[in-house]
Amino acid sequence: MGPLVLLSVALQIACGVHVVRTGRPMYWLFILLIGSYIGVAIYLLAEVLPGMGSNPTARRAFRNARDKIDPERNKRQAARQLDMADTIDNRRRLAEHSLESGDYQQALELYRKSLTGMYTTEPNLMLGMARAQFELGQAAEARATLDALIKANPKFRSPEGHLLYARAVEACGDDDAALQEFDAVSQGYPGEEARVRYAQLLRKVGRGTQATELLRDVIKRASLAPKYYQREQREWVDLAKRTLQELT
Repeated sequence: MGPLVLLSVALQIACGVHVVRTGRPMYWLFILLIGSYIGVAIYLLAEVLPGMGSNPTARRAFRNARDKIDPERNKRQAARQLDMADTIDNRRRLAEHSLESGDYQQALELYRKSLTGMYTTEPNLMLGMARAQFELGQAAEARATLDALIKANPKFRSPEGHLLYARAVEACGDDDAALQEFDAVSQGYPGEEARVRYAQLLRKVGRGTQATELLRDVIKRASLAPKYYQREQREWVDLAKRTLQELT
């Protein structure tokens, strides 16, 4: 049996299972059985693709696949929008996509240009600039930007921003202050990154017992969490397991 025939059979089976599970009319099974590739194509066009537009999971999967194929797409679109209208929102959008794509220098320049006039102390713009500074190795500048952010916006709250501040403080060599910041942010951070980074700092300063307890807590929490959380946090849980093995 040739590879094209095997592929046809596999597609027919997959579509047949979809028919049964989703309660589609049974005549589709007959069309798929006699139609081979044509039957599969007709079924996909008539039954599967139209429903993807209203299915959040399908839309998300499509966006993820598209972004992997063309990771610069969103950045190009944002750049075109900025060319058409040099507004704060368009500048911010391009800066965010520049951060995502790793173009930290462009992101930094865009944030700096945006932090003027009535937006001089806009907290999300300041946080974006601090992220760009940190990724460029400018930890002291990022820390100063975040200090200015909190001074100008004392009610602003951002777990990501707090974690970034802890990392910037550590990168500046101020381990004692960094321990305090990591301890604070790890209490309510929505994920395991803050706790794992805190454990790594504890290990670095010679507090291995406390680091071990924290890493075990990370692993236990993840094992009891829903599957989607385990998938989202796999990178940090795996790092926690490796670090724990090194400690023990």
